[in-house]
Amino acid sequence: MAVVLLAFRLLTAQPTPEAAPSPAVVAASRAPILQPGEGFAITLGDGEVRAYGEARKEAPMGSLAKLVWMRLEGAAWSSSGVQYRCKGSDGAFVCWNREGHGRVDLGRALQESCNLAFLAWIAGSREQWLQDYGPDAARARLEEVFGPFLGRRLPPGEGLPPLTPAWVGDGDLLRTSPEAFLRWLMQPDQAEVVTFGKRYLAGYWVEFMDLFGKEGWWFKTGTGPVPGDPAATSAWVAGGRGSVLVVLHLPRGRGKQEGMARVREILGLKP
Repeated sequence: MAVVLLAFRLLTAQPTPEAAPSPAVVAASRAPILQPGEGFAITLGDGEVRAYGEARKEAPMGSLAKLVWMRLEGAAWSSSGVQYRCKGSDGAFVCWNREGHGRVDLGRALQESCNLAFLAWIAGSREQWLQDYGPDAARARLEEVFGPFLGRRLPPGEGLPPLTPAWVGDGDLLRTSPEAFLRWLMQPDQAEVVTFGKRYLAGYWVEFMDLFGKEGWWFKTGTGPVPGDPAATSAWVAGGRGSVLVVLHLPRGRGKQEGMARVREILGLKP
């Protein structure tokens, strides 16, 4: 009965075409209270980027790399219904969760940042690219999408490079800043990335509410390595609601749970 009543209320609610920024979000876009070393970038959907703190400082992008893979292969993986059983290790590769994530689909692998699942699907895509495009065209396709995050760190050569854990954010190959990643998300070519974020990172009820103009927040959290200190991590959060997009980076010693807590605090959201 409660579910029926909820559905009735949702159906009879007046839909809105897009979630408007709340007063707290607008305030955060003007004067966020940041801690030392934090970088925060936000757009309210007006095409303007507001960058604060260390928002222009580049760092290894860590698990944000998985959003770049969603740009490159998300549609193919979603349509084929990829699945993977993560046991914590697979040959020479290990997941950040040494106990494993169990069986994951694309949505859960993105939520959990399962390195092994992504590496398995990337290996399958690599073989398909070689068949469809050939090694040189496949490399050009890879470089086109990942170019903004590679700098000059990819050794020159012909054909596809080995797609190691460095390509899912383990190591220093892929780098970005909060401002740079926000600008990348804002590009029309990345609209599908935002759509995947809403679909897989906001939860079922948020997606259900969105059908009636009640859009909620989605967030991709993750950690990245700290150059020169293999034991340390920094934290990333990228996300959005409606036309609002945000990217937050926390400095050395911070984890993804702290990242989530901080972005919610900055945006004035409930814990």
